[in-house]
Amino acid sequence: MKICSLFSGGKDSTYALHWAVLKGFEVICLITIIPRRRDSWMFQYHNVSLTTYQAQSLGIPLIQVESSGQKDLELEDLERAFKAAASMGARGIVSGALLSDYQRMNINMIAHGLGLKTYSPLWRKDQERYMRELLKEGFEIIITSASAQGFPFELVGKVLKSEDVEKIILNARNFGFNPAFEGGEAETFVINAPLFKRKLIVEGKAVRLGEFEWEYRIEHIH
Repeated sequence: MKICSLFSGGKDSTYALHWAVLKGFEVICLITIIPRRRDSWMFQYHNVSLTTYQAQSLGIPLIQVESSGQKDLELEDLERAFKAAASMGARGIVSGALLSDYQRMNINMIAHGLGLKTYSPLWRKDQERYMRELLKEGFEIIITSASAQGFPFELVGKVLKSEDVEKIILNARNFGFNPAFEGGEAETFVINAPLFKRKLIVEGKAVRLGEFEWEYRIEHIH
C-alpha cells in the first residue's frame, strides 16, 4: 500500500516512518506542517523547516505546508496536506502519535474523511522501553528544546547516548515528567537513522530561555 508519513524530524515521526518501511508499506512522501506559533496544539515547532535535509538524506519526496498555528485553523492546514498526499496516490497516513488523544483523534478524523487509512505504531507504547529501543536500533537524536523541572538540561544540543537516556528516565521518575516527552517536556531532531543514506552534521548553540527552559538553536546543517 502507498502511504505518506507525517514527519516533524523528531524521534517519534522518524520511528513511525521506520516502522512503516519495515512492515512493507511504500512510503511515497513525507508531510511536514510548519506552524508559525510556538504554542501549536498539533504540530512540533522547533526546527521543522529543516526536514528538507532529512528528506534528502532519506530520498523521499517532502510535502511542506505552512500553518498559522491557531487551534481553530490547524486542522484545515492538516487536511490540505492530506489532500496533497492523496493526489499523489497515497491510501494511508502513518504518524508518530504516542499518547496525545487530541493529535491522534484529529489525524484519524481528517484522514478517514478523505478515505485514507491511519497507522499509529507508537500508540501507548511503553515510554521507557521505547526510549531505550531508539538507540539500540541505530537512531541518533539531538535534544533541541527542554522545558520541564528536573530535566537534565546539560543534554540539550547533545546526541543522546545510552547513559543519557537512563538519566532522563531516572529524572522522569523522580520529577514526574514523561520520559518520552509526549507532554511537551522536550523536542528532538534526528540526525541519523537506519533509513538515512547519510548522516546529518549540525552545529549550533544551547540557549537558556528561563529557569526550566532551554533550546538548541541549529545554525548550520550539512
